[in-house]
Amino acid sequence: MKALWACASLGFVLVNCVHGLERWNVSNRSLVSNPLLVGLTLIQSAAAQGAVCLDGSLPGYHLHPGYGSGANSWLVNLEGGGWCGDVSSCVFRKTNRRGSSNYMEKEIPFTGILSDKREENPDFYNWNRVKVRYCDGASFTGEGHNRAAGLFFRGQRIYVAAMQELMLRGMRNADQALLAGCSAGGLATIQHCDEFRALFPGSTRVKCLADAGMFLDTADIAGGRTLRSFFGDIVNLQHSARSLPTSCTSRMDAISCFFPQNVLPNIQTPLFILNTAYDVWQLQQSLAPKTVDPQGHWAKCRRNHLFCDTNQINFLQGFRNEMLNYLKGFSTSRQNGLFINSCFAHCQMERQDTWYASNSPLIENKRVATAVGDWYFERTLVKAIDCAYPCDRTCHNLVFKTSN
Repeated sequence: MKALWACASLGFVLVNCVHGLERWNVSNRSLVSNPLLVGLTLIQSAAAQGAVCLDGSLPGYHLHPGYGSGANSWLVNLEGGGWCGDVSSCVFRKTNRRGSSNYMEKEIPFTGILSDKREENPDFYNWNRVKVRYCDGASFTGEGHNRAAGLFFRGQRIYVAAMQELMLRGMRNADQALLAGCSAGGLATIQHCDEFRALFPGSTRVKCLADAGMFLDTADIAGGRTLRSFFGDIVNLQHSARSLPTSCTSRMDAISCFFPQNVLPNIQTPLFILNTAYDVWQLQQSLAPKTVDPQGHWAKCRRNHLFCDTNQINFLQGFRNEMLNYLKGFSTSRQNGLFINSCFAHCQMERQDTWYASNSPLIENKRVATAVGDWYFERTLVKAIDCAYPCDRTCHNLVFKTSN
């Protein structure tokens, strides 16, 4: 399939392959003419710690140094990119950048929240900005080794090794820090948020930002639990239980604790949830995947929300209501922030057009970047929840079309 952004009058195409539940991913490239390109650094000390990618190669990150007022401020972005919950899919990831640094790009564009331009990223442009590459397939959790398949499940060790490396590179002197991530990286941000806070003294302002990380343990259109089954496969295969917050695993099973809805109530660190109310990844892969829609009744709706009938929209409104219900307690804390817009999209902080541009999505006339900045610097409380679909005319909705 090819992914096509439907953004008002914009008409640009992003080519992207949808291979299946564990490998669905949306490109993070944006309409930026000359984005900053930042080189890859491999963590040489990681090998001695056994902190390696699925294939045993070294993990890596991209760092652009801060300057001026941002010299001692750090933004650490955990990359997303699906998961693998069985041996065959994890073996497949060894052949690409999702499971091996041998295939990672030598340099990547920094856009959106990673941009170095004030006009594109007004609050974080001059911070030390880092993107930690994702090559474990379990949202930086897991501890194990499948010798027969040559697979290393070392997500937790990779996270620790990356943080140790960044601390040595100056993050230990930070006066403010932000852990962020999108999709699988957003889930990882929620899982590691308090762990990240613990790296710094109490005087350091530390917060977390999870973009498109609110994956719900909810029923699919057939009444089953597609995503719970898949997350269970990940947790069991990669032995993720020991990496999950004990504040959750002390009261619930490990699979339940892989879901953010069960971790949020016990997070102590200020956290911002950025999510679309109609997340297209969950629509396609969790709520109405082909496996539970053999007659293809949801085929057109999966590709384009404009083709969803009344009953399908009502089902998706129920999903939105369920997400908002899980966020009720979370939102009552003054330290937490929300930006839940009624769009059919997935990930908004790394795309320039959705983060901070003239036609970016809005809630109450506020862009995502402005809302996040207002929350982080405590300029105002941010509890932005959009009205239900179809009222929002500012969305950059994802639309898919079948390839020839």
